[in-house]
Amino acid sequence: MSTHADQRTVFVPDGLAGERVDAAMARMFGLSRTRAADLISQGLVQVDGADVGKSDRVDAGAMLDVTIPVESDPLEVVPELVEGIRIIHDDDAIVVIDKPVGVAVHPSPGWTGPTVVGHLAGAGFRISTSGASERQGIVQRLDVGTSGVMVICKSEHAYSVLKNAFRHRTVDKTYHALVQGHPDPLAGTVDAPIGRHPHHDYKFAVMADGRHSVTHYETLEAHRFASLLEVHLETGRTHQIRVHMSALKHPCVGDLTYGADPRLAERVGLQRQWLHAVRLGFEHPESGDYVTYESTYPDDLAHALDVIRDEH
Repeated sequence: MSTHADQRTVFVPDGLAGERVDAAMARMFGLSRTRAADLISQGLVQVDGADVGKSDRVDAGAMLDVTIPVESDPLEVVPELVEGIRIIHDDDAIVVIDKPVGVAVHPSPGWTGPTVVGHLAGAGFRISTSGASERQGIVQRLDVGTSGVMVICKSEHAYSVLKNAFRHRTVDKTYHALVQGHPDPLAGTVDAPIGRHPHHDYKFAVMADGRHSVTHYETLEAHRFASLLEVHLETGRTHQIRVHMSALKHPCVGDLTYGADPRLAERVGLQRQWLHAVRLGFEHPESGDYVTYESTYPDDLAHALDVIRDEH
């Protein structure tokens, strides 16, 4: 991870004699004036062994010492409190949270927004060090656009126990999904392998050579334009519910990536897929007791469901 720096020592050439320090640095190191001024204000620049101000002038032959911090690794965990993350349960082994929409679970290439692990680090939680450094303590994931309950491990023991529980499918993962139309039958199982979409990096699809994926669903409410389903995941593939519902031709309302109707999304005021992790049940890694944690619908999903219920 990047906290290392690039240390450079150069002598000011005659051609830059009399220039301001920030201007001379910009010319010599290919930096912007702003970046140069920033390094000076951080005390990372010395001329002939002494700290300088950005508007100080340099003499020919002066020795310029500059420390340039290398930009941080995009996968580095930045401790930062995230508005909207609610702690449902916390003990020595695990922390259970209610994840809001728009928050990734951990840093990943291309994601610069808030993360669950960043929030926990910022809030002073000590998380298990098992797993890749940016994914420490993470035994399950929710999409950025999916909200709801999830568990993170604080102790190494909890991490190994729960990782196995997820792997052996002994964790009960319950979601509610508002999907377009009415699935037929009203309750059923989708058993269809999922792999990366052949034409779009960011999408997944039912693929013959994909990974084994099983989704159970039942209809809780049927309305004119959409149905509210309770979904139990047997496997835990990326985008699994979204891909399987789309394959049934009943995409999650608002899920434009997987074929949802943009007009319906607009009508119900959704900026994301209607999908929420409502319940998580498992044997507690320390006590062995069966525990269940729940999350209620956030405002955007509750509002969209109300609009659907009112349309006759």
